[in-house]
Amino acid sequence: MSGAFTGFGDGAVEFYDGLLADNSKAYWTDQREVYEEHVKGPMTALLADLAAEFGSGKVFRPYRDVRFSKDKTPYKTHCGGFAPPYYVQVGPEGMLAAAGFYGMAPDQLARFRVAVDDGRRGEALVALLAEAEKAGLTIGGEQLKTRPKGTDPEHPRLDLLRRKGLMVSRRWPPDDILHGSGARDRVRRTWRAGRPLAEWLADHVGPSEQPRR
Repeated sequence: MSGAFTGFGDGAVEFYDGLLADNSKAYWTDQREVYEEHVKGPMTALLADLAAEFGSGKVFRPYRDVRFSKDKTPYKTHCGGFAPPYYVQVGPEGMLAAAGFYGMAPDQLARFRVAVDDGRRGEALVALLAEAEKAGLTIGGEQLKTRPKGTDPEHPRLDLLRRKGLMVSRRWPPDDILHGSGARDRVRRTWRAGRPLAEWLADHVGPSEQPRR
């Protein structure tokens, strides 16, 4: 599939339903054309349609990195697209759009905590997250069960200091809109609502400066 985004294919959800039941090379090989036409092609077109406003994106590889995982199933059970720090995925549960960092590298986390601890920057983050929730977005990301070592237990933004990642997102179950251009409108609206968080993270956290392993 090429050209403007017109929706994910009618077989997209069923493809992943089948992959959940049979996550094998045999299934993948047999259904690869469905993946290319109903999933990857539309995701590529979706990212291209949104690139002028949110930057160029890429479709994540469908193969799982099983080197350090107990789960050795070879394929991801969703398709993700990324235009940093914006994300979209489609799978058996429908579609998700998000903005932010699900997890942060150690150097990013250090800068994040410094910013959250600062009264002006920290309260600005609290305010923009409240606005995101009013817009119907859900706050998520990796989070510690306890407070970071040395953190004041009475800190006014303790919940934020416990976070190892921070994102806002919205989900939609499978429906007819997924298979039409309205899916793009859902992603665009969500990314726009998440833009204040994306800009705050860009200003105060930024990309990781640590070398990749």
